[in-house]
Amino acid sequence: MKTEQIVDILKRSGADAWELTVTSETGWEFYLIRHRLDQNRVKNIERCQVKVYKALEEGRMLGSASAELAPTATKEEAEKIIHDLLADAAYVRNPAYTLNTPTAKTKPEDAEVDVRAIAGDFLDVMRSLPETTTEDVNSYEIFVTEVRRRFLNSEGIDVSFVYPNSELEVVLNARDGEREIELYRLLDSGACDREGLKRDLTEALRYGRDKLSARPTPALGKMAVLFSTDAATEIYDWFIGRMSTGLIYQHISDWELGKPIAEEVRGDRVTLEAVRSLPNSSRNFAYDAEGAPIRDETLIEENVARHYWGSRQFSQYIGVQDSFRAENFRVTGGTQPSDALRQGKYLEVVEFSDFQVNPFNGDIAGEIRLGYLHDGDQVYSVSGGSVSGTMAEAVRDMRMSQELRQYDHLLIPAVTRLEGLTVTGKEA
Repeated sequence: MKTEQIVDILKRSGADAWELTVTSETGWEFYLIRHRLDQNRVKNIERCQVKVYKALEEGRMLGSASAELAPTATKEEAEKIIHDLLADAAYVRNPAYTLNTPTAKTKPEDAEVDVRAIAGDFLDVMRSLPETTTEDVNSYEIFVTEVRRRFLNSEGIDVSFVYPNSELEVVLNARDGEREIELYRLLDSGACDREGLKRDLTEALRYGRDKLSARPTPALGKMAVLFSTDAATEIYDWFIGRMSTGLIYQHISDWELGKPIAEEVRGDRVTLEAVRSLPNSSRNFAYDAEGAPIRDETLIEENVARHYWGSRQFSQYIGVQDSFRAENFRVTGGTQPSDALRQGKYLEVVEFSDFQVNPFNGDIAGEIRLGYLHDGDQVYSVSGGSVSGTMAEAVRDMRMSQELRQYDHLLIPAVTRLEGLTVTGKEA
């Protein structure tokens, strides 16, 4: 069914407002055992997401409902789905808000997405890994997609853009004379960051080797913990979330514009930016999911809240009109290089069974799969036990490296040091 036909149905449906997102995905998929191709596929998918709005209680409230239309849907089927959505929308009551309207921004240039070249980059990197007789690649899957998205709404927005989206799923093996373990990685990106990918997987091979010789983590009590792998993204997601209009409106975050996010700070101060694009990010969108143009914006400057970001709905609820849903974020590095943060006694945890920072209260919790305990001149690998604490306290003494490291849509300090976390031992 053509987009214009769906738009015509929506205009005649009686909806007070509507949004339509049409997405087409064209890509290649590769499935390899060791480095031998087991199978490959070509992907061609179309999706059509429709959302309708209904004004309620004389316009004071707004109801909404959404569904996906199958590409093969007939006109009659589409009309019934949209009719049923309007009935469902009558049962949803939110304070009224308006949809985005067209802006003066020009249409973005189409991105150059070469699926063949991107897939080739992934294959080249995987074959270049420094495998040994004890650490090697078990299997991997590569998914590379060119995504074309078109967004339309009842206010007159009609915008389109193109971007790449890739996913690499890898199983690595490490073994000694008696045992063998697996390490799993699922890595998202836009195109292939050859250098960063090789670094990440080379590190993972080393972690597998060191996990086999790890000692039980001792009960260390309060001490400094370093984060230098993807677990650190949870720390910075806490800052990102607390600057969102959704958490502000729901009173989960109490950060106010123009005011410090923490008092009595002795460590590095955070500068957080929403950015339109990052090299090789899978979220280099020209417009957000509601048709608002995405732009660069400083959210936190030297620990002072400057701008909120978020959906049209929650942004209007707190009086922010020029809103957008940010997708890429950059955190400015700290005042010292990584080596300066690796001083004294500390635990650097590189693998967690699970690691979370609670968006409500900032509580930190993680089970240690592999860490490196630095105790004076001695360094040895440890496993087991847990790390706990709270960002509400840790932010005051947090240290960040000058060097940065990218994890898909996040560019953050390569090393983050949090003081005074609690480390329990394996036997605790």
